[in-house]
Amino acid sequence: MLILTRRPGETIIVETPTDTADCTAESIQVTVLAIKGNQVRIGVAAPPEITILREELLERLEA
Repeated sequence: MLILTRRPGETIIVETPTDTADCTAESIQVTVLAIKGNQVRIGVAAPPEITILREELLERLEA
């Protein structure tokens, strides 16, 4: 499980494979683990072929 802390306005990007034949019918589970002030701790459980990125990392990769 990936565990992230986000602030208001920050985004999580979940990318699915472009070849849907590689993707099984498994689900993606997002769980709020804690709320502290203006931060939310989020847990994401997904199949290994699913890429989960913080928005700022995706922007760096695309630059």
